[in-house]
Amino acid sequence: MRIGVLGAGNMADALAGKWARAGHDVRIGARTPAKAVALADRIGHGAAGGTLREAARHGDAVLLAVWHEGVPDVLRAAGPLDGRVLIDCTNPMEPPFERLKTAGGPSAARRVADATGARVVKAFNLCHESVWRMEPPEFGGRPLGVPLCGDDAEAVAAVCGLVADAGCVPMDGGGLARAALLEAAAAFVVGLWAAGEDPAAMLPPPAHAGGAPRRTSINEG
Repeated sequence: MRIGVLGAGNMADALAGKWARAGHDVRIGARTPAKAVALADRIGHGAAGGTLREAARHGDAVLLAVWHEGVPDVLRAAGPLDGRVLIDCTNPMEPPFERLKTAGGPSAARRVADATGARVVKAFNLCHESVWRMEPPEFGGRPLGVPLCGDDAEAVAAVCGLVADAGCVPMDGGGLARAALLEAAAAFVVGLWAAGEDPAAMLPPPAHAGGAPRRTSINEG
């Protein structure tokens, strides 16, 4: 698959590196193209670097991997993304993790979808970049699960493949409406980590979850 990466920071480095090593055709773009070229050279495996627009045009799928505050400028520089598969791993949060920067409005993922017309899939936003550098991301013998939220089945399937290529297991997170919950979950979990707590300890195994919950928000707008 041809993958365009918008951004040349740590998340771009970690995920683009995995996908390049898995045999994907990766092109990285940045507002400072020299940074994208340097990252591509460091990754190797045929990765190339250049402008944001070049990366956006290159990708069958495009990863948005920049700070939340930089998203509008990056999307403008990237150019048209209408109908494209766009993976949003951004997080609209900041210490002390008590609220989101999107509070009172749509999720960051929904804003990206509305601004671009892209087929947005929210994914890869729950873990620090160091986790994505692990080969593979596995804990206690269990591969890391990656929840995905998206409305387009074909786009979600494409990102599921990229999750598997990163050594992880895709998890059905429902429609894009649930991306707001995923973004809030990221802020809550990071807040626990910052307080010295272990978020994994708060969830029982599925066999002990109890009841028969039914999700009703799949593919809502």
